[in-house]
Amino acid sequence: MTKPPASELVSNRRAFHDYEILDTFEAGIVLQGTEVKSLRTHGGSLQEAYILVSQDGYAVLKNASIAQYKFGNIHNHEEKRDRRLLLHKREILSLKTQSQEKGLTLIPLAMYLSKGMVKVKIGVARGKKSYDKREALKSREHNRAIDRAMKGGDE
Repeated sequence: MTKPPASELVSNRRAFHDYEILDTFEAGIVLQGTEVKSLRTHGGSLQEAYILVSQDGYAVLKNASIAQYKFGNIHNHEEKRDRRLLLHKREILSLKTQSQEKGLTLIPLAMYLSKGMVKVKIGVARGKKSYDKREALKSREHNRAIDRAMKGGDE
């Protein structure tokens, strides 16, 4: 798993538990009005979000929630609207072909700031079976126990 960016605004940590991430992409996102301000105050969620590539050749972030900005109620935005992602044509084509493969899906992993712009980290993922999840938990617990034993032995 790669290290998240330092200025991460929203993350989808559940995705790493439910899916096996095969490939990642970085995309810009088209936001309106107070959405950036709301994201800077950590007012977003990617829990049930997913990405579709339309027939027109656009990548769209669906079902992502960006809470309305608390301090400005004049020009607030809609909370769960579809947001267009900004990618190169070859990246969109690659995402489209990968999403059409059986068992693969496109999910947002994180939203973060990069040079003052909001970016979305997209993951091409395959769903894990329940026994895969149990195996991952066992290995994580085993590694923690080894680390504890090594740490206790150094004192």
